[in-house]
Amino acid sequence: MSVSRLPVVSIIGPTAVGKTQLSLDIARNLNAEIISVDSRQIYRYLDIGTDKISPQERKEVIHHLIDVADPDEVFTVMDFIEQAAEAANRITRRGKRVLFVGGTPFYYHALFKGSINPDLPCDQAVRREIEERFRENGKDALFEELRRIDPETAGRLHPNDTRRIVRALEIYELTGNPPSRCYQEARSFKSPFSNLYIGLNRPRSELYDNIDLRVRKQFSNGYVEEVKWLLNNSFPEDLPSLQGFGYREIVELLKGNLSMEEAIISDIKATKAFSRRQMTWFRKFSPIMWYDTSVVSPGDIRTQVISMCEAHYEEAQA
Repeated sequence: MSVSRLPVVSIIGPTAVGKTQLSLDIARNLNAEIISVDSRQIYRYLDIGTDKISPQERKEVIHHLIDVADPDEVFTVMDFIEQAAEAANRITRRGKRVLFVGGTPFYYHALFKGSINPDLPCDQAVRREIEERFRENGKDALFEELRRIDPETAGRLHPNDTRRIVRALEIYELTGNPPSRCYQEARSFKSPFSNLYIGLNRPRSELYDNIDLRVRKQFSNGYVEEVKWLLNNSFPEDLPSLQGFGYREIVELLKGNLSMEEAIISDIKATKAFSRRQMTWFRKFSPIMWYDTSVVSPGDIRTQVISMCEAHYEEAQA
């Protein structure tokens, strides 16, 4: 990673708060390209369920780290860090600015706080063995295994976050150390960016209404057909990429274990829980300027954010 304290701006906030529209406005005004910080939008073919930005909008404002892996590929946080840094280099060489946008707190934390050791080992064979244990024993047994060896990491992860649980167990089996200890030893990893966070939020009741509307719109716009296509094209239901909220509910719907309304309600409930976890992380981020989108108009937010971004880019480069 050859960039050195490159000035960047990140637009963060919970799902369904309005990050996408603001980021497009900001990117157009600042001659910026967007690097997606979304652990689900990295996967090809997962479009409706991840609320991916349209191809037309991606032509108007160039986006990076969307559709960079197949659903059956393993994509680690280090893959994200490396590809994000490479994208930032390319954007800068083109004389444009870098704007990070998305709602995956762990990716931001790793990228800007250096919480992940780039030398942590990976081994496909070990990972496959752990994934086989998951298929045989279920996610609860896998999570309990992690809790026994590393309570700290288990406390940080959701029991349904199978992908990161598998990765944590892989690190343990390859290093003999709990992942939490490995991460603590990696604090010396220096981020190549000078970052400013712009946070969007709104009252929880309004956010929940937005989530309800979004999920129902997804289901009416081909979400079930998207999952059916994935399964019919040999992407098995137990892939980590298909274990996220929404996809897992539709799998159960297609198996006859849930009705359509039950699947929708379950997805809404899981998405709301995810938005709460996002904010638990995001409240700890700094430096950050928060905007309540129910109080400040989109035009005022845009004007103020553009001014702050310009000042940050210029100050960091001075």
